[in-house]
Amino acid sequence: MMKIISLPKKKQSIRVLNMITAIFILGSLFGCATGSTIITGTKRSAISPNEVKIYLDPPAEYESIGIIEVSSDVIFSRQTAQDKAMEALKSRAAKVGANGVLLTNTGSQSVGTAGYYSNGIFYGGGSSDKILAQGRAIYVIQE
Repeated sequence: MMKIISLPKKKQSIRVLNMITAIFILGSLFGCATGSTIITGTKRSAISPNEVKIYLDPPAEYESIGIIEVSSDVIFSRQTAQDKAMEALKSRAAKVGANGVLLTNTGSQSVGTAGYYSNGIFYGGGSSDKILAQGRAIYVIQE
């Protein structure tokens, strides 16, 4: 018969808390960009995000494929978050076969402090910022 050796309850609790903390910190360090895509035209075969170009002004001739919205957490700097948002736009556009994104809106959003009180002590994080970007996934026929 095999004997199972277990850690004392206190050590198990500390180990679990440390693992949860490590996962939270790693997630915060790398941040993420999230978003959505709404298909409004004809979807094409996926391409590489490196082939997608961001347009501020509409090209001469293009077909609209859909609407893309993304957000990126501001972790290290606003510029890094903006870069991640642009890469997320390109990535989402590439998945629907768009070779361009016509940028329609950018902005930021601040999220207030969240947490809880216990025995007169507040536990929680500070406020966080997000960079928001919206564009039209397009297939450029002529620039």
